Amino acid sequence: MIDLPMLPAILIDMAGSFVIIVLSFLSLRYAFLLTRRQPENFLWGFLFYFCLTLACFSVSRAVGHLLKQILLISGRSEQWHILAPYSGGFNTLLMISLAAVILYYHKGIEGYRAIQKKARSLTHANAQLEVAAEKLQRLNQNLEEMVEERTMELSASEKKFRNFFTNSKDMVYFCDSANTLVNMNAAGLEMLGYSLEDDPKLQLNAIFHNEDDLDQYFETIISVGFVEDLEVEFVRSDGTVLYVLLSATGIFDDDRQFLGCEGIAKDLTRLRTMMEQLASSEKMASVGQMAAGVAHEINTPLGVILGYSQLMMDDFSPESEEGQNLEVIERQAKACRKIVADLLKFSRQSESKRENISINEILDDVLAVTEHSLNMDHIYVHRDFSNDLPTVVGDTEKIRQVFVNFINNAHHAMEEEDGGDLFLSSRYDHSANQVTATVRDTGHGIAEDVLAKIFDPFFTTKSVGKGTGLGLSVSYGIIQEHDGIITVESPVKIDGKDVSGTAFHVKFPAASEESESAIQ
Repeated sequence: MIDLPMLPAILIDMAGSFVIIVLSFLSLRYAFLLTRRQPENFLWGFLFYFCLTLACFSVSRAVGHLLKQILLISGRSEQWHILAPYSGGFNTLLMISLAAVILYYHKGIEGYRAIQKKARSLTHANAQLEVAAEKLQRLNQNLEEMVEERTMELSASEKKFRNFFTNSKDMVYFCDSANTLVNMNAAGLEMLGYSLEDDPKLQLNAIFHNEDDLDQYFETIISVGFVEDLEVEFVRSDGTVLYVLLSATGIFDDDRQFLGCEGIAKDLTRLRTMMEQLASSEKMASVGQMAAGVAHEINTPLGVILGYSQLMMDDFSPESEEGQNLEVIERQAKACRKIVADLLKFSRQSESKRENISINEILDDVLAVTEHSLNMDHIYVHRDFSNDLPTVVGDTEKIRQVFVNFINNAHHAMEEEDGGDLFLSSRYDHSANQVTATVRDTGHGIAEDVLAKIFDPFFTTKSVGKGTGLGLSVSYGIIQEHDGIITVESPVKIDGKDVSGTAFHVKFPAASEESESAIQ
């Protein structure tokens, strides 16, 4: 009778316990799905742990109620009295955990909000960093382009300078404050005959011929900052002197302290020699006019002396003292007439034949006469004649005399050296329409101070009785008469190197078709 009214309550209690378990696990599943969708969301994480604690509490509470009713209905109330304290303690523990979770909810929310605020601040800072990084990247790209463009400009500038420095035919040099040459191009080293590898401490005072020129050079650079078109003399490694036109610029630091200089030097030696030869040519032109007048004035009395001496020789025996004296007079008068004839040739007063001639044939004719005597003195002839030479217009005998004079001079120069080699060559320059013939020997050469005087009348380096000094003067006059050009090299430059000896280059204008038809 007592149990009947409690049955609905028991059933409701057991059903409620079961429903609590189901609902708590449903809440736990929903919270778990939320955390999977947004794992970084603090609220969903807190809700998941809250539902987990709630589910544990619901299971503990519901299992306690269900177990209690089952044990009481089955008449095992003693066992329930034994389990009841443990069930209550476990429920209390879970209740406290649930209360703790609820209690720290607000603290968790505050922490979450602080974290969110910090996260937003970090996100903003990160966005600013990304903007700055993007700007920096663009700047870096532009900087790379600017550096690359500047590098290309510097490379092009360096290439131009390197080409100028390497390929320049003039001397280009750099020196430090101690006057030591730190760098010089190949043309300058070749010009001076030095090598920076063999002479790494080569100084400017070693290549300046005059110390006064060096002092003036440095005084001008330090005071003005540069020198321009300064004519000085340099000394080659072999002691020969070069005439150069020098321009240089000083290098200074911010405090105007002298650090060194850079300069360019142009070799004027050949130009100066040509100018001296030109001056000599002008002098010879005036001498030629004077020689023509003198020759005409002397020729008449010489003819009278020679004629009377020959008449008087008929009156005396050749063995007598008078006859021998007359022979001396005749011989010396003839020698004087020969000199007068050379003077007339030099002054171009004698008439010339005009015909088409072959330079190769003239050279062969001259060698046919002179080659034997050359070989006797151990002088060997080398021919290099071009086959496509056009003819030139001139006097065969006079041009033959020119080459005889050149070969005789070469013979004399190599005779003193106990033999050598004689090179004869001819070629045709199509661009200038000129025929060039060259006579080169391997003798001792011509001294630099003598080179400008070799075409002067009566100038000779031969001993007394071996030359009158008119051979080259006459040759010069003949070549001028034929509208030709004569140049001389000593020493001779072959493949960029100076070779001992002398070379005479004669250039004649090639015969034109009109001149050939006119002569024919």
